[in-house]
Amino acid sequence: MKPVDEKMAKDLKGKSRDAFDAQAATYDADMHGSHARSLYPHVIDEVKRAVEGIDSSRLLDLGCGTGALAEAVLEEIANACLACVDLSPKMLELAKERLSGKADVFLVDVEGLPFPDSSFDAAWCNDSFHHYPDPKKAAFQMWRVLKPGGTLVVGDVWQPAPARAIMNAWMPYSNEGDVRIYSESEMCAILGTWFNDVQWRRIGTTACLAVARK
Repeated sequence: MKPVDEKMAKDLKGKSRDAFDAQAATYDADMHGSHARSLYPHVIDEVKRAVEGIDSSRLLDLGCGTGALAEAVLEEIANACLACVDLSPKMLELAKERLSGKADVFLVDVEGLPFPDSSFDAAWCNDSFHHYPDPKKAAFQMWRVLKPGGTLVVGDVWQPAPARAIMNAWMPYSNEGDVRIYSESEMCAILGTWFNDVQWRRIGTTACLAVARK
């Protein structure tokens, strides 16, 4: 898996931004956001487990969308300090409105996070990882901003090998900036470049969850 060149990466990010801008107004209720919503309970459970016993935990939502998942996490974890990032201005408008006074929201590319090293106790990336042109660079940024012992939770799309091969062959023609659907071994290898421990499991028939600890 080679990272795409700079020009293609810029094009893919532009497609993702434009697609999510167009979907933002209805994302929380329509089919575009249905896969992401199906992962919410699983991501929330892992984040809760990651910060259990930590007072005033610092959390990071990578690709926060409308802020719906971030809001749900805050309802479950008391006294948390939350930062949210996304590449879509329209999504962030909704996230800012929803999370007003509850979180700091930033228009940021995950492959270049602006936060200092060791800033967060836990972070999550839900249904966004398959959009990153350079997933190893994104994974490094996620690792970098986590504290030692911190946890990253990645919820993403998954398909069995034959379907995955077909969909990955189609990805270059996607209008939504999709890059690649990863197998278990690929996802674990990418995260394992930086993280000490990576656990992966399937969620239903079209999703997966990876938990990586620094």
